Amino acid sequence: MTNFLLIRHGETDWNRELRFQGRIDIPLNDIGQLQAQRLKKRFAHTLEQWRADKREIHGLVSSVLERAHQTAQPIAELLGFEAVLDPGLQEQCYGIFEGLTAQEIKLQYPEAWAQWLAFNSQVAVEGAESAQVLHDRVMQTMNELAAQYVDGHVVVVTHGGVLDMVWRHAQQHTLDGRRVCDIPNAGINHVSCTNGQWQVVSWADTAHLADLPPQPVYHQTQLKA
Repeated sequence: MTNFLLIRHGETDWNRELRFQGRIDIPLNDIGQLQAQRLKKRFAHTLEQWRADKREIHGLVSSVLERAHQTAQPIAELLGFEAVLDPGLQEQCYGIFEGLTAQEIKLQYPEAWAQWLAFNSQVAVEGAESAQVLHDRVMQTMNELAAQYVDGHVVVVTHGGVLDMVWRHAQQHTLDGRRVCDIPNAGINHVSCTNGQWQVVSWADTAHLADLPPQPVYHQTQLKA
């Protein structure tokens, strides 16, 4: 069994503005930097408990995008080794939607917006990845990591779209339709892989962020308004 602690990157200004980020390389804002430091403290406590049971973290892997790598850096300092950057963990490419808010997209690309709101996993707007393509990329990457770190514990810092695909795959949930799981910035999600079978152990743990400002919340159900 390979255990993964999957983390969505900390907050960015574009998260706060509810802009589609995709592959645009936006850095953490001040809250995101604080969230990353809180993760470091949380992992320091976790490691102390684990080492008493002779357990260790064997790997740290991050998306190549800056917001993920910045989130991983304090954890790397704690562990004493650098994060491995993996392009397979990048956020979904949103094509012509990147850099825009929902309201801006409705005005500039009304037909594409209506197409996107169908949440058809086989269809993508101009320049974007479909959910099916994203899923296949993400799970190929995750399966490769599971094979590389057999019987290990691995921290992975990535993005909301990537985590949605892992959750859907482990829960055997359809790729069609809106997102139904919570994916908070700097939340910790524990999943395991045994012989290619994925399981969600715990999800969206934000105990280490409890006293920070409320997070910007992206609800696909609200986008039709």
